[in-house]
Amino acid sequence: MELRHLRYLLAVAEHANFTRAAEALHISQPTLSQQVKQLERALRVQLLDRSGRTVRLTDAGEAFTRYARRALQDLAAGERAVLDVQDLSRGTLRLAVTPTFTAYLIGPLVADFHARYGGITLDLREMAQDRIEPALLADELDLGIAFSREHLPGIAGTGLFTETLGLVVGPGHPCAGRSTALPAGELAAHPLALLSGDFATRRHIDAYLAGHGVTPRISVEANSINALTEIVGRSALATVLPDAITRGTAHLHPVPLDPPLPARTVTLLRREAGYRSAAARAFTALARRWAPEQAGPPGSGDPRSAAPE
Repeated sequence: MELRHLRYLLAVAEHANFTRAAEALHISQPTLSQQVKQLERALRVQLLDRSGRTVRLTDAGEAFTRYARRALQDLAAGERAVLDVQDLSRGTLRLAVTPTFTAYLIGPLVADFHARYGGITLDLREMAQDRIEPALLADELDLGIAFSREHLPGIAGTGLFTETLGLVVGPGHPCAGRSTALPAGELAAHPLALLSGDFATRRHIDAYLAGHGVTPRISVEANSINALTEIVGRSALATVLPDAITRGTAHLHPVPLDPPLPARTVTLLRREAGYRSAAARAFTALARRWAPEQAGPPGSGDPRSAAPE
């Protein structure tokens, strides 16, 4: 039994005549008759009564066509659902980001995505990069935003923009308003409030300090960017944050370092061999257009030059 058998039977039932049904279906009358007989043989029952001047359904035919009509309706609905997904009128996107991005990137980016594709449901999660990559491989996520590094086998990345980090102080800090670069070695004299050790950003900072022989005076560790910005803005502590956060916060003041902290490539991660939904493809395209214009910090080179990983 094939779908055309159902369509042919319903056409004959509608027109009560093989010739008119064949004309409506744009096939020959003998072909139509043969196909309906094939369906009757497959079901081992007579579906049409051909004995009168018009063709009518038998009792078995009446019972069967109700299900045949419903099956074709369901199939058409399924085809429309696929089209709906492809034209982004509906669907779901599972996205994970490392915590620092929730402070400056995700809000505007998701707002833009929702404005364009309001029918897409976004499942947004904040997690460490060490968890994002296994979750992508397990098909628990569609996309992740993290940093370029040596990724797990099966993970592919597309560079979005270059993120720079800098020393940040509040208005009560002695370095507030300083325009000359602070030598890295002098950081040992300034108490710091830093992200906790489970953040990739903290490991990046620690590597910089160790590379310059600095033993930091860490007064506060926090697992929240918002907590750090509030603490630093109201105290004499300094911190290290992405420049994009500093630019958007009036009570924070950047202090140049010599040498500056190394920049990092922000990367959109996906499972290399996984199916990419229309929603995932749309978000990828939007992120690649949006991120260089909105999140690329000045003075760090053109973020558009970040090549696919």
